[in-house]
Amino acid sequence: MGVIRLSNICSVYQVHPVLDASVRTLCRLPYPGHVHGCPNFAKKEGCPPKAPMLHRYLDLAQPVFAVVHEFDFAGHVERMKAAHPTWSDRQLRCCLYWQGGARKLWKVGIKEFLWSHPGYTAVACPEAQGVIITETMRLVGVDLEWPPVKVARQVALCGVRLRE
Repeated sequence: MGVIRLSNICSVYQVHPVLDASVRTLCRLPYPGHVHGCPNFAKKEGCPPKAPMLHRYLDLAQPVFAVVHEFDFAGHVERMKAAHPTWSDRQLRCCLYWQGGARKLWKVGIKEFLWSHPGYTAVACPEAQGVIITETMRLVGVDLEWPPVKVARQVALCGVRLRE
């Protein structure tokens, strides 16, 4: 199955999630301003260790799809550089200035996919459920840049939820 476009907002790929529980430990890695990693770890329901592994949440015997939004990150950095010539590279790339708008469009794409696929649910943070999303997407020909340089991609996995 090839790529499907959703209203020019997102692309959809049928994927086979690559699972490894150790990916959930990435949330504990320090980053600027957060020496203990993500402050949501062990607090939010959708975050490890509360979030279940994907194979305990979605029926992986059913098709699983990745809903991907692509944000022109390089273009954003250039626009910010023109508007703020004295800013540092870190300021120009700061997610506070682009991520909200990109997420809004991504969520529109997810809703559109779910509307056209009754019975499916979305996992907005697949890494929290043990998915190596970089490898999962590489298997369908999509390379995720980390950190992003040209294109920042947001990926949700959609599948049929297991019955409790």
